[in-house]
Amino acid sequence: MKKTLGAGLILIVALLIWAQQTYPLIGNYVYRGSMAAEAALYGFHKQRADIGELEMVFYRGGNPEKPTLLMLHGYSADKDVWLRFARHFTDDYQVIIPDMAGHGETGFSKEWDYSIRAQSQRLAALLDTLHVSKVHIIGNSMGGFISADFAIRFPERTLSATLVDPAGVQSPQPSDMEVMLAAGKNPFEIHNLDEFRAFYAMTMARPPWMPGMVLDAMAEKYMQRREQLSKIFADFAHTGRLDNQLNALTVPSLLMWGGKDRLIHVSSAEVWQHGVKDMQVAIWDDIGHMPMLEIPGESAARYLSFLQQLPSPEGNTP
Repeated sequence: MKKTLGAGLILIVALLIWAQQTYPLIGNYVYRGSMAAEAALYGFHKQRADIGELEMVFYRGGNPEKPTLLMLHGYSADKDVWLRFARHFTDDYQVIIPDMAGHGETGFSKEWDYSIRAQSQRLAALLDTLHVSKVHIIGNSMGGFISADFAIRFPERTLSATLVDPAGVQSPQPSDMEVMLAAGKNPFEIHNLDEFRAFYAMTMARPPWMPGMVLDAMAEKYMQRREQLSKIFADFAHTGRLDNQLNALTVPSLLMWGGKDRLIHVSSAEVWQHGVKDMQVAIWDDIGHMPMLEIPGESAARYLSFLQQLPSPEGNTP
């Protein structure tokens, strides 16, 4: 009897160890599978493009004969964050959603430069490779910073610029993240599940539902990428802000923001609006840092309204 109980206890312990080790892996498979299914449902196909320095992975969908929307994710995110927003544009636009260098399936190398300038240049190389001459560019957070920089550096290639809770200027009021950074703590650098849960609560006021195993898998991935994210953050955070260059952003522009953003304070919207001539602004008081995930339909409708006000472009190809 004792031998049987002992063997049973060993089996239970082994199963618990196995479950602990495979649980995040299963959660990751669930997440990747669901995102692949959504992408296929919305008509997006994963493609790769060699831009010389590296190979970028991106979603491409919509009508290639129509104007192109280029959608940029934020720091630590990837192309999947745009899918539920992007689905609303596939009839009237071509949509390209890349994994930026250091993120998603494009991957990371400690040799790459993750400054905003370097990321903008890679986008120009991607568009050259895809034979796309002009785009409507839209980006969230770090992607918003890159979008503004791209529009300033390549105005001849930019039909419009839309910035969603963007980084890139000095905020009049500090956000929760800025307070943490000032105290020497980067909330993106995760060491355990509790830190991830606190960080995740900062990213959105109305996050979409996700199974617990998926959130735990995300936490595991952040922990594994902690040193990589630190390198990326250092590179882009040391890029000079755009406060003194905003008047150079001359293409039609829209700013969208969540009033409950805890990563970049909504007071930054005043800086953008003051510096960029005729910039349109939409603020949702009860939304956080990622409107395209929290309210994909409503934020897409606002963006579409902005796009429909613009003159028709000449075309996509050189």
